[in-house]
Amino acid sequence: MQIFTDVLVGILTVYLSFTNSLAMIISPASFETSADMSQNSGQESEGFFSALPSGIGKVIPDVLLRSAEYQSAALINATDQTVGNTKDPLEALVNIFCTYTTPEYVRTTTGTGFFVDSDGVILTNAHVAQFLLLEQTKEFGVTECIIRTGNPASPRYLAELLYIPPAWVQANAGLLYEDTPMGTGERDYALLYASESLDGQPLPAVFPALELNDRLLPTSLKNQTVIAAGYPADNLILNGPSADLIPRQAQTSVSELYTFGSNYADVIAIRGSAVGAEGASGGPVLNEDGEVIGVIVTRGDDAQDGTGSLRAITLSHISRTIEEESGISFEASLNGNLPYRAQVFGEILSPFLLTLLQNQRPTN
Repeated sequence: MQIFTDVLVGILTVYLSFTNSLAMIISPASFETSADMSQNSGQESEGFFSALPSGIGKVIPDVLLRSAEYQSAALINATDQTVGNTKDPLEALVNIFCTYTTPEYVRTTTGTGFFVDSDGVILTNAHVAQFLLLEQTKEFGVTECIIRTGNPASPRYLAELLYIPPAWVQANAGLLYEDTPMGTGERDYALLYASESLDGQPLPAVFPALELNDRLLPTSLKNQTVIAAGYPADNLILNGPSADLIPRQAQTSVSELYTFGSNYADVIAIRGSAVGAEGASGGPVLNEDGEVIGVIVTRGDDAQDGTGSLRAITLSHISRTIEEESGISFEASLNGNLPYRAQVFGEILSPFLLTLLQNQRPTN
């Protein structure tokens, strides 16, 4: 599988930023603070959550809720018993490298993900995994994504898309056509699964999965120590596509908690670290107990939190919204007959996505 062709060399730097193009710094001026954000939230409230603008809106697509086939597929062999088997983020970390080729251009992305289930389920960002969704249509271009692991990252698996929030797709379909798309990270998550080994060997019987904590986060989390991990792509940007990608983890701390209006902590801001660079999107943020509490999704405010600051959507945000859109719990979403579920999901989402892209496609 030849990913790094000569034609990509000249455009890699231009399009590499697309992986984190949704991860641009959000101006602090766009934030609102409200003392009543923490009222009746069910969380410990020592102050307030700062408010981030919601771009999703009140109307949530019910395409999955209305599909009897999806509901049945999601429940087949679902056990609701996902348990992590490692607390080392570097063991569970993966690099997701995609190329998206159209008659007009070639777009490359590199992002991070991590195993969240021993059957090979990977949690990452929607803005990384969207290229696998585009592959379902075969209408606008050709997508090729590989999963790389190790130090340095080397090709290991092919992956299939298991889930991406329809509400994120609906709100962000037009971003594919923008050179510098931006966003807050709302519902910016996706589930993949390792479907095939690239070396011809059987898939591992057990993948190294991290322990998840999707409980509501208290405001007392502010200033607590956390660990961030990812595959920053700064070396790739500086030295070209043949440069190695090295996984990193760093100890940092929480500086602020934000809400999209849910009255819960939907986003945590973490202070600058060596992980905070292009390509770290989709990496885990772990608490002091080694549990994942968030997924890196946007860059932070370096002026406030130091160089390499990041923001992460919380696991509780993911848990609440995935059940809202699919009718299936977060834990159940990681289990069952993965190939069949992926097939049904693609069949349902393809026409939905195709309609959105056709409506957003530029006329000139």
